[in-house]
Amino acid sequence: MLAFNADMSENQARTGAVMAMGSMLSVQVGLAIAVTLIDRIGVEGAAWLRLAWAGLLMLVIVRPRAAAFTRSTFLACVALGVVTASVTMLFMAALGRIPLGTASALEFLGPLGVAVVHGKGRARLVWPGLAGLGVLLLTEPWQGTVDPVGVLFALAAAACWACYILLTQRVGDEVAGIKGLAVSMPVAGLVATIVVGPNVFGRMTPEILLIGIGLAIMLPVVPFALEMLALRRLTAAAFGTLMSLEPAFAMIVGLLILDQVPGSAGVVGICLVVAAGIGAARMGARSAPPVPAEIG
Repeated sequence: MLAFNADMSENQARTGAVMAMGSMLSVQVGLAIAVTLIDRIGVEGAAWLRLAWAGLLMLVIVRPRAAAFTRSTFLACVALGVVTASVTMLFMAALGRIPLGTASALEFLGPLGVAVVHGKGRARLVWPGLAGLGVLLLTEPWQGTVDPVGVLFALAAAACWACYILLTQRVGDEVAGIKGLAVSMPVAGLVATIVVGPNVFGRMTPEILLIGIGLAIMLPVVPFALEMLALRRLTAAAFGTLMSLEPAFAMIVGLLILDQVPGSAGVVGICLVVAAGIGAARMGARSAPPVPAEIG
């Protein structure tokens, strides 16, 4: 029985890790495409386009019912939507000033903080510490060539991402399926519309709006759904450390799509964060994944 439970736990962790990596790949490809639109619609326009379409798509696809939520879970979904809008707009603002790989590495400090706070035993510091060293090599702050305002935007996005992880796990635990996203994503789209909408509506063309549909599916609809499902299988600490793979994906995608060539230190950094991500995934299965109850 113990061996069976161990196998189940390992399979659960592996499945969660695959979902998380699928999310990261979708995020980085979507971000690379979004970067190519910045010159045409600005960072605010790129953020709004993703969030507005994602909110509409989730409403149409899932069609949430009020009976599926309690007051507590609904408010958690609303909070998740506000955080989602914040992390998206702040990160896009960072991308307008610093490279994709650097921005992703700095944003990873949010999940790293979650991993340190929620981790247990030696792994609490070993894997996040290894990942943190990799992030330092990826960003090379000692070079002093990074735009400080871009760094501040990325760090603010990191704080929002930490909140996003904790809220996503709570919503995923308490709301069946992906119904929580059918509330949080429209809220995120509404927040983005209120904050930056008036400044971006005039830049939209039919072509850009059509591109926005595909962009919203790649980022954030698919990755956010995968992350919610992954967080049902992984601890917040393991998920946070596994996100160390995000800067590696960002650097590879930045190289292939945006011609952003990494230095030798960046390559070493990628190796370190990959090792940390693998270690976290192997040890990070939740002991008893929750099964959200259907309401109504």
